[in-house]
Amino acid sequence: MKQLNPRDVTLYVEENIGVFHEKRIQSLDRLRLSQVLKRKNPYLFKAKNVLTAEQIIKGLVDAHISSNEETIFGDWLEGFAIFINDKVYSGRKSGITGIDLEFDNNGTRSIVTIKSGPNWGNSSQIAKMVADFKTAKKTLRTSNSQLNIIAVNGCCYGRDNKPDKGDYFKYCGQRFWEFISGNSELFTEIIEPLGHKAKDKNDNFVKLYSQMINKFTREFSNSFCKASGEIDWDKLVRFNSSIE
Repeated sequence: MKQLNPRDVTLYVEENIGVFHEKRIQSLDRLRLSQVLKRKNPYLFKAKNVLTAEQIIKGLVDAHISSNEETIFGDWLEGFAIFINDKVYSGRKSGITGIDLEFDNNGTRSIVTIKSGPNWGNSSQIAKMVADFKTAKKTLRTSNSQLNIIAVNGCCYGRDNKPDKGDYFKYCGQRFWEFISGNSELFTEIIEPLGHKAKDKNDNFVKLYSQMINKFTREFSNSFCKASGEIDWDKLVRFNSSIE
């Protein structure tokens, strides 16, 4: 085990956080009104008495952004965690299906699946993870039958006060970052570097977001509003749900 150099963490973030911002902008730039209209429940807007095109558009775009950013940033954090673990334990991105990280510590091989937060999956998804852990253990023991292996579901934020799940351990938030780095305070120390040039990057995003709202509102009004300005709910529901 090596000591983690805080400067290495800062440099990694400064050099790589731009990837997250670029991907969120690319995702928004590729968005099309027809895509989001077909994904969202039109009955919900009517039930909530939504009366303007802009309300509908903001609801659609904001829902897309929230879901998409969680995925993009989760992928970024996975790479960040593997980088940190490599610096301390010489960990590596696993080549085994379903496993994100492998590393050795005190004679034990840890196999880790990394998720953003603790509430990431339903029962079938968790069962799939457990099956992946079992397959990974068999694969690793093919070349070393005496290898001591622990399986871990690591979550970058949140809490789980009962980490022992039987087939695997679930380490969340502080417990996860300490597990991969040996540093009990890393979970707070990474906050400041993550804000590197955040304002500048977010200003660019907000500009594109505003343009997208205006553009989609115009498109929606032209296609799904009557001459009076009222939303044509029949036309909207047919676009969303009718038999093609």
